[in-house]
This record gives sequence, C-alpha cells and structure tokens, in this order.
Amino acid sequence: MDWLGASGEWIGLGVMAAVFLALAGIELLAPRRAASQPKARRWITNLSLFALDTALVRIAIPLLMIGTAQLAAERGWGLFNLVALPGWVEFVAAIVLLDLVLYLQHWATHRVPVLWRLHKVHHSDPDFDVTTAARFHPFEIALSMLWKMACVALLGAGALAVFAFEVLFNAATIFTHANVSLPPALDRLARALIVTPDMHRIHHSAIRRETDSNYGTVLSGWDRLFATYTGAAEKGQDGLTIGLETYQDARPTGLGWSLLLPFRKD
Repeated sequence: MDWLGASGEWIGLGVMAAVFLALAGIELLAPRRAASQPKARRWITNLSLFALDTALVRIAIPLLMIGTAQLAAERGWGLFNLVALPGWVEFVAAIVLLDLVLYLQHWATHRVPVLWRLHKVHHSDPDFDVTTAARFHPFEIALSMLWKMACVALLGAGALAVFAFEVLFNAATIFTHANVSLPPALDRLARALIVTPDMHRIHHSAIRRETDSNYGTVLSGWDRLFATYTGAAEKGQDGLTIGLETYQDARPTGLGWSLLLPFRKD
C-alpha cells in the first residue's frame, strides 16, 4: 500500500480534476439554470477558497485520512482492527460508514451555531455550479479533516477503503453541485441510491426548511432514514432562489468578504 502515499494523493487530485472539467464543460454547453452573478469573479473566489483550504490542511494536518488509516493499522486501533471480517465486507462497510459520518457532520454544521457560521460561507454562494463544491471556509475544512481522521481511527478503516472513499466522495461532491440535470425518469431512479444535482440543489435553497434537508453527498438513503429528505422544492427547480436570503447580491462573490463572513455579526 506504499503507493497510497504521495501517488495516491495525485491520483485523487487527477480524478477530481477530470470530473470537474467534464461537468464544467457540460454546464457551459447545457446549464440547468442561468447564472445570477458574473461567472469569472465567482469562480476566482470559489477556486481561491479551494486553494487556501488545500494549503491549510496540508500544512496544519500532515497525516490526513490515509495516513491515519495506516497509523491505525500499525497500532491496531478501531473496530475493523478488532473484528475479523472478509476483506470485501470491511471495504464496503468502511465506505458506507464513512459516508454516514459525513452525513452526520453535515447535519451538525446546520444545527450547531458556531459550525453554521463557518458552513454558511458555502451556502452564501448566490449561484450553484461545480465551483460551489470548492467553496468552503478554510477553518471548516480543517475541522472537517480532524473529524474524518478521528472517525477513520475509530473505525480502523483500511487505507485502500479510505482512499476509495475520498475519491468517491470528492467526485460526488462535484457532481451533486453541478449546474446540470438528469432526465426526470433517470433522476428518480438514481435517487433511490445516490444523491443527484436536482436533489442537492434543494439543499441550497434560500428557504431555510429546504436548506435544512438533503444532507447526503453519496448515498441518498441517509436522508430518508433520518427524515431529512425533501423530494421537491416548494417553488420547483426553476423557481429556486439559491443562496442565503440575507445575501442575495454580489457580496458573496468576493474572496475577502467570504473569508470574513463567519466573524461578521448577523
């Protein structure tokens, strides 16, 4: 598993870049919704946040998820290092459980006030496209990584499963934020298992009860299981107002404004 070190990280970034470029191209050719703000400034701000997030996490938290999985295996930490399971069962279970803990994290960012102050940077984006997937405050990303590392250690998830989950989760994050739409019949079918862009777009509605729903990223079943699923927007997909009601203007497209948002008085 030595290749999961630096090589694995580059593979993960390569997959993210490929998914991003493919969906960005589809958005340009057939956007689901018209943009409300100029694309250039938004994209620069959102991608700059991604660059800052990546730099902070790499500098401040050098182990990250795969390193934590390798350390847990060496020390015998976590559930899967205490219970003997067939390799494929452990692999699938680790991916499913990691998706669950990310669902719970997302739910908490809407319910815990200090976490919401950070997470609303993501929700303040007045438009919804692939770059929204990159729009997170660096402090939220750092806390998220610490949470994920703790969960990896508690589960004792294998490094390969963690790597596969990271790639899957990052690709799903880009996909679910894409300004695209599946054909209605295919969307209904896909939602039986996974989160689709139309499902997640409801989560970015300016109507708070819709914002506080559809927390899943990969598997759609968690929202149904925990009664946080909203199947259709009150005003329909075309009538959705994206973002936060307080910030329906150009302010969220600025990098400095976005970085300072958690520290502003409401």
